[in-house]
Amino acid sequence: MNAKTCLNVALVGNPNAGKTSIFNALTGAKQHVGNYPGVTVDLAEAMLRYHEWLLHCIDLPGTYSLASYSQEERVTGDFLMEREVDVIVNVIDGSNLERNFYLTVQLMELNKPMVLAVNMLDIAEQRGAKIDLPGLAALLGIPVVAVNGSRVSGMKELKAAVVEAWTKPRKHAFDLPYSHELLPALNLIEEELAIHMSDLGLPPRFLALGLLEDETLWGMKCSHHREWEHVKTAIASAKKMIRNHSGEDSATAVIEARYAVADGITRSVCRYARNQNVMLSDKIDRVVCHRIGGPVVLCLVVYLLFTLVFKLAEEWCYIPIGGGVWESPDGAVRYLFSLFDEFARTHIAAGALQSMVCDGIIAGVGGVIGFVPLIFFMFLFISMLEDSGYIARAAFIMDRLLRTFGLQGKSILALIISGGLGAGGCAVPGVLATRALREEKDRLLTILVVPFMNCGAKMPVYAMLIAAFFSACQGMVMFILWVMSWFFAVGSAWVLRRFLVRGEQTPFVMELPIYHLPTVRGLLTDTWHRTKMFIKKAATVILAVNVIMWALMYYPHTEGENAGEQLRSSYAGQIGEFLTPVTEFAGFDWRENIALIGGVAAKEVILGTLATAYTMGENAVLAEGNAPQDEGEELAEILATNPQWNRIRAIAMLI
Repeated sequence: MNAKTCLNVALVGNPNAGKTSIFNALTGAKQHVGNYPGVTVDLAEAMLRYHEWLLHCIDLPGTYSLASYSQEERVTGDFLMEREVDVIVNVIDGSNLERNFYLTVQLMELNKPMVLAVNMLDIAEQRGAKIDLPGLAALLGIPVVAVNGSRVSGMKELKAAVVEAWTKPRKHAFDLPYSHELLPALNLIEEELAIHMSDLGLPPRFLALGLLEDETLWGMKCSHHREWEHVKTAIASAKKMIRNHSGEDSATAVIEARYAVADGITRSVCRYARNQNVMLSDKIDRVVCHRIGGPVVLCLVVYLLFTLVFKLAEEWCYIPIGGGVWESPDGAVRYLFSLFDEFARTHIAAGALQSMVCDGIIAGVGGVIGFVPLIFFMFLFISMLEDSGYIARAAFIMDRLLRTFGLQGKSILALIISGGLGAGGCAVPGVLATRALREEKDRLLTILVVPFMNCGAKMPVYAMLIAAFFSACQGMVMFILWVMSWFFAVGSAWVLRRFLVRGEQTPFVMELPIYHLPTVRGLLTDTWHRTKMFIKKAATVILAVNVIMWALMYYPHTEGENAGEQLRSSYAGQIGEFLTPVTEFAGFDWRENIALIGGVAAKEVILGTLATAYTMGENAVLAEGNAPQDEGEELAEILATNPQWNRIRAIAMLI
């Protein structure tokens, strides 16, 4: 591939500046996600064609500074310094220029081809601000483009600007006007870097500023060099110069100098109306973030979320299927799997193979896939709340409560991702989200409690049991489970903080983004990606575990023995029986024990294993005095009509 026509383009910006929405608007569904080597941070990438140019776009994690300490933010700095980046696209929030310009100043210090993509100009205008974009481009000497990620506008101009930044780079680096007390110290370190460490491949001014701001962090990138001691001596002298001149430490001097530059740029290109308008977003926050009204609104939002999800998945959306019978989306999927089961039993001879296909694969995986419509609607509403900006408000509302129980304020993000706003999350990305916590003890404590949240993996189990025993009040039961998940999480955190994970709590700083109306395309894209991952998990991990569990329930196999006795004498049945003296206090028998064992691998497996256990053990059910069951009867109906099952037992399983 011709290197001159293929450009590596890195999208960089503050959190909530709209960087990812710009990336999505540029790439659509063409993107793929991979891991940054050595860490668990995800990077989204996509290839685009613009005329004869091929643009390799990378969406880097949001950061306020290249000298940040969280793992995700460090990845952004390391990527820009260590990887081949041809053009940087710095996405900034037009309604918060000065704060965003701090990162812009740092990026310009890298002296790479760069484009400034100004997002949310409509919000800036609503606040009474007018930004001179041509003047900003002339001042910085780089292309400046107005974009809008939510409306998917300015993308063609952005692509053109990227090519322009590469083909017509500025002749001279923008001379950032740092303070007079900082310049002599910078020059001293720069001279030593130019003499002794010119082979590092980084601009001397950029590296000198980094070493003055945080010698420990930036020194790790230089300390391996054989001439490091010469530069280290110069750093000590430079720090002494700054302290003698201004009485400040070098880190404060660098940060203040950058903010001074950011303030100067803002004053040069932005004009504010005398009477600034009160944003609708601020008016909404007066209610949504109110000390008393906020928690009430949050509970109502979660309750409505559950109610709508169940209604849409099971009642309001009808699909004509099954000989003219109208079915819900959940019922439609289960009906299709019943056809697969009927086909397999007709065309596969009775024996181990038929049992594995029908009882292990179709009954097990089908029991999970049957709830895909419910999971889809759950993801849809969660994405809607995320894109609208309400998730940040939920974090703000819950912060005081979390701190009371010993959790750090930013822990709310990991808890929400794990399913804390209702369900539909996952504990795995919730654990990964703890990277944003700086203190190791805060991170460990959060990791230990995020599995208590109602993740998407538990939803199929919840949905089946609630449909069987609480069909008249499904939303209310799910709401109670949500409250209980928080009770268990914060209660555990309180105990852990006081007896095992002791230490000071760090302050919580979070930005509340402007409310946005989510785009249909963005919602459907995000919902489809999440649902696809759920289906992929069902087709891989859950399938594998179900087959293993089927084998444990099928072997040792004795010909002529009825299905119930066969299941009870199997390896799984023996394990289930062994655990019964413990689990009988919760009302579980050996079948539930088998399902719970499978649930250790993946919570969704509980549903599939229960379906397999009760399908294979049909004769055992008959022997225990139940009415005959139709072969295709759903697990929920089987449990609802089983005299051993009742609401108390269902509640125990739900908990």
